[in-house]
Amino acid sequence: MIDLSDLVRPEAVAEGLAVASKKTLFQQLGALAGGAYGVDAKVAAEGLAQREKLGSTGFGGGIAIPHARIEGIDAIHGVFVELARPIDFSAVDDLPVDLVLALFSPPDAGAAHLKALARVSRLLRNAGFVAKLRGAGSKDALYFLLTQDEARDAA
Repeated sequence: MIDLSDLVRPEAVAEGLAVASKKTLFQQLGALAGGAYGVDAKVAAEGLAQREKLGSTGFGGGIAIPHARIEGIDAIHGVFVELARPIDFSAVDDLPVDLVLALFSPPDAGAAHLKALARVSRLLRNAGFVAKLRGAGSKDALYFLLTQDEARDAA
């Protein structure tokens, strides 16, 4: 089973990120992925934008899980951000999004990509856990919550 500690590094977590649009958000997610995992930030951002054209990755409750398959990586990587102010994401419930966990997978990840998406989705549907994330107050606290045993058990 995939744990978030296997997907997200501390340097791939941001708190209070100020963005005004999905495009700017995807650029910031790409930059975080570039810094944490050495991926090409522009390619990562473009991959997220291309996937989003197929349909919104905002799944409700103020949460989005944008994802992309990109060349040049050999493992699935995650980036988590808490936004300073929610943005419109055309989510299924029409609520703006303030919590985002982006996944970047190798093009041939196949089942592993789907398992990672399912794992993240289950975790972020846990209302108690999401409330803890929203109340975390710091990047370090967010990372701790995402990677502690309780988070994995909640999923």
